[in-house]
This record gives sequence, structure tokens and C-alpha cells, in this order.
Amino acid sequence: MVSAQHSAFELFTTAPLDTKLLLEALNLNLPNDIRVFKIEAVDKKFNIRNTPKTKEYLYLCSFGEKCHPFCAPLMGTFQDHLDIELMKKGAQLFLGVQDFKRYCTKPMPGTQFKREILVSQVEENTFFSASFFPKQSFAYRIQSKGFLRNQVRLMMGQLLRLGKQEICLEDITETLTGIGSQPLRQIAPPSGLILHKIEFDHTPAIFVL
Repeated sequence: MVSAQHSAFELFTTAPLDTKLLLEALNLNLPNDIRVFKIEAVDKKFNIRNTPKTKEYLYLCSFGEKCHPFCAPLMGTFQDHLDIELMKKGAQLFLGVQDFKRYCTKPMPGTQFKREILVSQVEENTFFSASFFPKQSFAYRIQSKGFLRNQVRLMMGQLLRLGKQEICLEDITETLTGIGSQPLRQIAPPSGLILHKIEFDHTPAIFVL
């Protein structure tokens, strides 16, 4: 149930293609929840997996009352009261290079748990709107050059616990020490998570929306 506002993939071909015709053909045949809006040719040495890039995720949420059912695919709804100001302080604790061992599920052998978080902030949602959205909603915005499996949802889970005052700021700091190997149990539902944008150091092959 995770959504993507902006994603990318790479297509290898043995001969040049008419990118305009390819774009039209893709949009004609892909399902309605995928739209290709740009195609660019790149050097054959370009590798979409290994090229340095920055990803930005949003996690949309609201609290206090149950939302319109149409919100379900895009927004996490929490009927408990959330202390947004405290969550804003908690989000700042994730900034910089931290050990996210406890924020990863089913890591592969050799996984590097130290990751640098470039942006981590809770703010009012001005990214997406709809007539059925609640009057006020919020977005957790996070940006990094690499994320672990379920990292963002586990981070949001801690912020939600903080907002409910089930834990304190010191508890979040403790989870970033690298002590302990078990992933945190509180994971936010997938429906509020959106891959917002990807920025490559080099031009990618195809952007998809």
C-alpha cells in the first residue's frame, strides 16, 4: 500500500528507440495508476541502482478522529491525540549519521546500518490535498541517500509513540546507539508512506509518475 509520487526505472535496448513513441505506447498500455512523464537516453555505463541518488519520502497522517474512507490509501489515521510539537523535536534526533540497526527488518549479511539523514521534519501537509482530506493533516518528510528495509515506517512508528507520550525523547536517542539487534516493534501502517521524489547525480533513463 506504499505509494510513489515519483520513481524511476532503466530500460536496456539493443538499438535506439523513438522516445516519443515509446512514452505514448507505455502510457497507452500501463495501468491507470502508473503514468510515464519523461524518457531520457543515457550512457550505457549508467546504472540506476549504483548511481548516487537522494530519496525523499513523506508519511501523511492525521489524528483525533477517523478520516473519510477515501483517505485510507494515502494517509495514516490515528484517533489518539498526537503531540505534534514533541514529534517535531523527535524528528530532529534522526538527523546526521546515525546507527539504524534497530530500524531495519530482515537485514542482509553485510548490511551497513549507519545512514545519514539529510532532512527529518514533521510539518503541516501542504504536499497533497483532496476534498475528502481532513481540515488539517501532517507530513513527516525525510531525505537520505539510502534507506534500510522498512526504515521510514519504523522511524514514523517511534514518532507516533512519542506523539502519544508512550516514550520520551531520550528513548529515541537510545534506539540510535547501535545497542541491541532486534528491530523495533512499532511500525507505522504502509498506507501513509509515499516516495515523494528521487534526485540522481546523473540523468536517469525514465521517470515514472
